[in-house]
Amino acid sequence: MKTHRIVPACIAGMALLVGAMAIPSPAQSAPKRKPRIAVMDFDYGAVRNWAQTWFGADVDLGKGIQQMLVTDLVKDGSYSVIERAVMDKILAEQNFSNSNRADPNSAAKIGKLLGVDAIIVGTITEFGNETKSQGLGGGGGSGWTGALGGLHHSKSNANVVINARVVNIDTAEILGVAEGAGTSSRSSTGIGGGGGNWNGHGGGAVDFGSSNFQNTIIGEATKNAVDKLATELVPTAAKITTHTTSVEGTVAAVEGNQIILNVGGKVGVKVGDQFNVERVTKEIKDPTTGAVLRKLATTVGVVKATDVDDVSAICEPVSGSGFKIGDSVKTVAQ
Repeated sequence: MKTHRIVPACIAGMALLVGAMAIPSPAQSAPKRKPRIAVMDFDYGAVRNWAQTWFGADVDLGKGIQQMLVTDLVKDGSYSVIERAVMDKILAEQNFSNSNRADPNSAAKIGKLLGVDAIIVGTITEFGNETKSQGLGGGGGSGWTGALGGLHHSKSNANVVINARVVNIDTAEILGVAEGAGTSSRSSTGIGGGGGNWNGHGGGAVDFGSSNFQNTIIGEATKNAVDKLATELVPTAAKITTHTTSVEGTVAAVEGNQIILNVGGKVGVKVGDQFNVERVTKEIKDPTTGAVLRKLATTVGVVKATDVDDVSAICEPVSGSGFKIGDSVKTVAQ
């Protein structure tokens, strides 16, 4: 009999334990959103002559480095990086000069217009190589275009050094600094000319993200430098204060695929902001006073701001369709 009494007690105890384990824990606070940044083209004035010697034209090294760094940062996921086309549009409107690429104050101004939390500026301080050759029956030299005749042995070293600063858009304060240095070394022995030029260059256009470039000695050094720079920039993400502004407004016009809102930069709207679009379907009124107690609405979709002035914003659809004048909009929670 005692055994029969113990079994129900054990079952009841287990039920209480399971019930306790099933109690949901208190809701945790929403995680902080990733800081939204823009990456400026790097200043390459100090190494422009090297670029012309190597590529045979004035290739924009700073733009190439920017593209490679954006790729690394997007892959890492610590930052949300603004689209290149959006940045180019703002830079063109502001008549931004290449000489201001590394200037924190100019970058902060551009950052505010882009609506980012911080902006990255940088400089290329070293970009080139040294080729040392030994040969029999031929002349030697150093530099990318040096060539040898007869039997020769050559060793080439490519070096690339870049640095970057993360700038607060509100104060132009430097939130963090980083440096990336990359080296590549190759040796070759042969008969005939021993020049080290990459055969894929020409016309001033180089795709820094292509394997054709990154498989060269200078491309390999560049990739190593950018990868190291990106790694050093990642910890700075935690120092950036994200800007959160809640905005409510109304659809003022719909022109094809463009939805124009009656709110703009004066109330905090930024290029890239997304808005939930809702349509009021019914108003619940107090039967005694006639005051509106509640509005019932249905979701129409989500739109994203592509162009902003002080009092309006042009948006494009992200999801949904059938947007109409009078629909209400509200910033998507971040």
